[in-house]
Amino acid sequence: MYSTTYNFISSLLCKVTGRDNALLTDGGEHADLASTIAFAIAKEEKRNPAEVATELVEKIREELEAEIDCTITTLGPYINFVFGSSYCARAVELAQVLGYGTGVVSKDPQQVSICLEHTSANPNGPLHVGHIRNTILGDTLARCFRKAGYPVEVQFYVNDMGRQIAIVSWGIEWQKQDMSHASKKGDHLVADVYIQANRDLEAEPAHATEIEKLMQGVEAGDPEVLRRFRVPVMRCLNGFKETLARLDVQHDRFIFESDFVKNGDTERLLARIARLPIAKHEETLSLDLSEYGFEKEYVLRRSDGTSVYAARDLAYHRWKAHNFSRVIDVLGADHKLIGKQLQATLEVLGEKPPAILFFEFVSLPEGSMSTRRGKFISADELLDEVLERAKAEVAARRPDLSDSERDAIARSVSVSAIRYDIVKTIPEKSTVFNWKEALDFEKQSGPYIQYAHARACSMLQKAREAGWAGESAVSSSLVYETPYEIALVKHIAKFPSIIQQVVSDSRPHLLAIYARELADLFNSFYHAEPVLKSEGITRESRLALVAATQNTLQEALLTLGIDPLSAM
Repeated sequence: MYSTTYNFISSLLCKVTGRDNALLTDGGEHADLASTIAFAIAKEEKRNPAEVATELVEKIREELEAEIDCTITTLGPYINFVFGSSYCARAVELAQVLGYGTGVVSKDPQQVSICLEHTSANPNGPLHVGHIRNTILGDTLARCFRKAGYPVEVQFYVNDMGRQIAIVSWGIEWQKQDMSHASKKGDHLVADVYIQANRDLEAEPAHATEIEKLMQGVEAGDPEVLRRFRVPVMRCLNGFKETLARLDVQHDRFIFESDFVKNGDTERLLARIARLPIAKHEETLSLDLSEYGFEKEYVLRRSDGTSVYAARDLAYHRWKAHNFSRVIDVLGADHKLIGKQLQATLEVLGEKPPAILFFEFVSLPEGSMSTRRGKFISADELLDEVLERAKAEVAARRPDLSDSERDAIARSVSVSAIRYDIVKTIPEKSTVFNWKEALDFEKQSGPYIQYAHARACSMLQKAREAGWAGESAVSSSLVYETPYEIALVKHIAKFPSIIQQVVSDSRPHLLAIYARELADLFNSFYHAEPVLKSEGITRESRLALVAATQNTLQEALLTLGIDPLSAM
């Protein structure tokens, strides 16, 4: 509804001005939409912007008001658009439909295949809180693409032949470690080996030559070395999958780095790179990317002839570019240099580079983390701690429920707390996970939005028990007049456009902000306007608005990867 109206007004302004951009934005407190196009025209024609705005309004008023229930006015040089009552009524009708906001893209989404890579943590220890910001941003973005109607394949790129895995493989033999150890989760067992192996290597540096031999053996395809690497990698990946499942995250495919060595893609790509004018052949093979703003050389092959991670990553991204129409990576800020070098190199090669969503770090009040040093708080520990705190909160609020009912709510609430607290912050900003705020039912948290949804469900259930026929009212019978009703309706109408904006700009935090604002507006409406105690058309209209809110909150929460609980 909002998107259709926006597009009509934009095209109308472009038509009468002969421009490609209507300079249309959110109108803030003054209007639903506003245009600053009069500024641009006045500057070129050396005229008064307010006069230009008035002229434009007169040119479009008749056609606009014939098509849309909308009042158009000027405020100095600004052209303001305020949507009317029939717009509000129609928006509520549309928002009650199951799946509201689905398939919002204007072109055929089936013609655009998306490959989205996220998490891709090194399999040398469990996921920690830094990794799961990558996970939650990536999973939310994938959900938004699917909500918009795009086919998406979510991939996890497995670094199964890097130095860290060589150290783990060596450590297993050196420590005589039993990797079939059933009493410990696989990724935590691998971390134990890796941490101790690093300590052993620091104590006896001569063993570093054994690590180099392992790395040469895995690249040469030595079956025994490949087996030694694969065992801890798979144990770790299985542990990852358990953790990701607790966050309701799944990957469609795990792509192994070693496959691009085995199939020859890495060597063929390095042969192409070696012929580039910017290639440097010294002890190593590297690229001089100074023309692209990089002082540091991009090393792709070691002096012993083995490829480095960056070379295999280039082969992987070339494969993705040839199999998908749009490629997106989610990477931490510590990968910004190599990510941008990868993009530049693919452009030099005439290949399509990925779009990269870089994010800053999330940490806990306890401080920074390092797997190598053994100083980290795993995602499993974080999930366990938040779950225990959620259980205590739910028990205090709902002593009337059984233990199993409280536990089920607490599990959903704990995941909601983590996912929302991490995704709500703009990716480029670092953040600290705040235990108390994340589980606050009364403030801007995931559980707060779940609680608003549960409140709407409760109101609708009570109305049905009192004889309400359900969500059947058509727009012609709905009336919205109070400021609280109108503000809530107009925010609901924006939901499809928010999904569209998230996928076009790769900004998942926008959906988190939208959902919290919707919960705020619903709570303000709930406290200001009687619903169940109102009568006649007012009662029918308000119940329809509650139903539209419930459905929109449900769709938003599902797209955020959060359970839309009906009771809390």
